[in-house]
Amino acid sequence: QVQLVESGGGLVQPGGSLNLSCVASGSFLSIQTMGWYRQSLNNQRELVATISRSGRTTYEDSVKGRFTISRDNAKNTVYLQMNSMKPEDTAVYYCNLDVEYDTRAYRTFWGQGTQVTVAS
Repeated sequence: QVQLVESGGGLVQPGGSLNLSCVASGSFLSIQTMGWYRQSLNNQRELVATISRSGRTTYEDSVKGRFTISRDNAKNTVYLQMNSMKPEDTAVYYCNLDVEYDTRAYRTFWGQGTQVTVAS
């Protein structure tokens, strides 16, 4: 089994910054793609950013230039540095990991979610 623990959410003023982290623990061989999603009230969960095991990144258009996703493979951790934050970034943020739990056997795991609120 794999457990994900997220941290770093909270209340921030517009223009401010937050850094989210998500740590994976348990029994697995490797972690492939890591990503962050968010879901605001009355909206569907949307992809924010992804990072491959080799470090290739993708971003949703509205966060490009403001958010940075990174990972530490030795620590099984993915980060999301959020700068120049806007009220529309307010949402519950979830990490999402594609885990190789056995040879060539993969499964997706989700974090519990962390609330991010951008307000003055």
